[in-house]
Amino acid sequence: MPSAPVVSVIIVSWNARHLLEQCLPSVVATNYPALEIILADNGSTDGSAEWVASAFPSVRIVRHPENWAFCRGNNAAIPHAHGQYIVLLNNDVEVPPDWLWPLVRRMETDPTIGAVQPKLRQYHRRTHFEYAGAAGGFLDRFGYPFTRGRLFDTVEPDEGQYDDPGPIFWATGAAIMLRREALSRVGLLDEHFVLHMEEIDLCWRLQRAGYRIELVPESVVYHLGGSSLPPHDPRKTYYNFRNSLLLLYKNLPPAEWRRTFPARILLDALALMRFVLLGRWRDAAAVMRAYRDAHRMRHLYEAQRPLDGAPVVLPPYRGSVALDYFLRRRRRFHELPAHRFLKPWKKR
Repeated sequence: MPSAPVVSVIIVSWNARHLLEQCLPSVVATNYPALEIILADNGSTDGSAEWVASAFPSVRIVRHPENWAFCRGNNAAIPHAHGQYIVLLNNDVEVPPDWLWPLVRRMETDPTIGAVQPKLRQYHRRTHFEYAGAAGGFLDRFGYPFTRGRLFDTVEPDEGQYDDPGPIFWATGAAIMLRREALSRVGLLDEHFVLHMEEIDLCWRLQRAGYRIELVPESVVYHLGGSSLPPHDPRKTYYNFRNSLLLLYKNLPPAEWRRTFPARILLDALALMRFVLLGRWRDAAAVMRAYRDAHRMRHLYEAQRPLDGAPVVLPPYRGSVALDYFLRRRRRFHELPAHRFLKPWKKR
């Protein structure tokens, strides 16, 4: 590129100095010439900000007064960024020196691309995809997210099987590059989500505004994962179920929501029963709280919902990934039936 556009990398962190010590040096070593790195410190008390200021004075530090979690922590830092492109990067992601170049090149080739992500591989098992983003995200018709390379607890090795170009439905919040102009049109992360699925909502809103979301397989980063909430923490269950319901209610037209919701209740009832049978009582209670709170929060989104009859963006997989996985034993993305994917996300 004759002149590299400015890229702002924002890293939100709270009391995670050990992760910053482990991963931030790789971000600082990025070989991109127009790079701005911002640490959004969520009121840490472990010396995180002080260590970064001493070890890497080139990193700008935005200090929040308390733990604003992922959504508000990022949103409050974005106004401090100068980049044409904004990268939201988790504090537990290690990057190779050239990771930014492919992302920028792809964004520069097409102004209708609103967001891109690199491939995510596991930090400790670098031959395999990482749970949080793998090779790009999708959504089934009932609001259950999945990725190319990971269905539920089955994570595939990366053998180049998902390196083909084309759109995905959502890019992972662990490492997402966003077009600043697009953010100005659709808004930032939904702070009511707090954490989990906020990037899916943002990517859905971007697509409703006419933008595309893509994977850039030439870029690969390594994610430790599970740093915000452990995999079996009931709070994770709560946010996943609550935010998934809000995601559908907010982005589906009312008629489509009414068709979808009864089946979603049935699927979540099965999930609740599974938690009970496994003795995971706190997870079962979290599902019930998620339904209660999602119902109470519906009024927040009445003005944002698409109207019946207006152009609409539907979840791309028109089947149920939960039934495919648990009942039909389809464990990998390539085993999902291709005819159930809508254009332009036809399975490749």
